[in-house]
Amino acid sequence: MVYDFHTHSFLSDGELSPVELIRRAIVQGYRVIAVTDHVGPGNMERVINELITECKVANSYWKINAIPGVELTHVPAGSIDDLAKKARDFGAKLVVVHGETLVEPVEPGTNLAAVSSQWVDILAHPGLLGIKEAELAVKNGVFLEITARGGHNVANGHVAKIGKKLNTKFLVNSDTHAPENLLSDEWAHTVALGAGFEPDEVEKILLENPLQLLHKIESRDAEP
Repeated sequence: MVYDFHTHSFLSDGELSPVELIRRAIVQGYRVIAVTDHVGPGNMERVINELITECKVANSYWKINAIPGVELTHVPAGSIDDLAKKARDFGAKLVVVHGETLVEPVEPGTNLAAVSSQWVDILAHPGLLGIKEAELAVKNGVFLEITARGGHNVANGHVAKIGKKLNTKFLVNSDTHAPENLLSDEWAHTVALGAGFEPDEVEKILLENPLQLLHKIESRDAEP
């Protein structure tokens, strides 16, 4: 049983159409997949509209929960709160922010802006996360990602160490761009263990935390 809240289709830089990505995830044993293509201010509305359509069809015919979302990527840190709200207004069910990974020139302050926003759900691959950012993530209910993606994952141990001090909520995500990037239950366990989590912590990260995020999403949908 796999929960994965960070994947990409060819609507940004992935290899597959959204519906093919979802189909391959089903075969891989996924229960939930969020398709969260990279967006900026200009392409956000179009991408969200297409993902809503693709996920709706997949959910109508297949046994999976496919969630249309976005990843705000390399946008100005000062714009994150506003863009995250706009993404929600356009219909995105999930907002991920491309964090300060060590392998890309993300603007400093991006992590802080993400965990400070009520509209952001996940801070992806945060790099050298600070205590202040981890505290705000807890306060504002932002999940921190432990990533399976090569390069981005070099800071997983640091993110785990900082976040565990503060009882931060973690998720293991694939950051899939190609079919071979999709998680399996075994690989998700390995990624979490490799980040330094104990077996009992791994079960919480892989099973309990995803259900909490799903409840958060469903509660928003139920709001008038």
